[in-house]
Amino acid sequence: MKNWVISGMNYLAHLYLSGEDEHVLVGNFIGDYVKGKQFQRYPLQVQTGILLHRQIDWFTDRHALVKECGNRFRENYGRYAGIVTDVIFDHFLAARWTDYSASPLRPFAKKVHAVLLANFSLLPTRVKLFLPFIIQHKRLESYATLKGIHESLAIMGRRTSLPEEADFALEVLQRDYESIRKEFEVFFAELVDFVEANFEVYIQKPRRVDATKKASE
Repeated sequence: MKNWVISGMNYLAHLYLSGEDEHVLVGNFIGDYVKGKQFQRYPLQVQTGILLHRQIDWFTDRHALVKECGNRFRENYGRYAGIVTDVIFDHFLAARWTDYSASPLRPFAKKVHAVLLANFSLLPTRVKLFLPFIIQHKRLESYATLKGIHESLAIMGRRTSLPEEADFALEVLQRDYESIRKEFEVFFAELVDFVEANFEVYIQKPRRVDATKKASE
């Protein structure tokens, strides 16, 4: 029997937007699995990460470009089109990682794995169950390839209530690749600005990005 899909799966974006605080990162990673006031059970900085996760989702779910992208997948995915968009946007973040992060993707992923394992006792049961799979199969890094995205959607189709339409999603992605990439770039720049302007989060970007931003200010 499939488990119920509750929320998005854009782990890489949430991890990236956590900044340098390890406990904020833990909270942001588990945010989908902590409901209501349950966040109050966690240490303060983990609470901050959980609440940050909710605000990122709030911003994302209401953004016009995210909705526009999701419409491409609605025919076969219905109300789960937004989840597919989350996964595909993680692809563009991973594929163009050096445009956004000062740390290469592999070291970043390894650091994330180490932080989550060091805080394993804080993770909700469902997260404890799938974390070894994410680490073993290098899922965060795999998002950078179309094969990795297809595999992720296929796994979700088999194990969750997401429709088994990975082939359809890949076909749409390949057909509209450049259009979706441009939508992601505009949206994600606004999301980064939203997080940095409203929360005490510092994201280590490549020097050329920081220099360009300062020059325009």
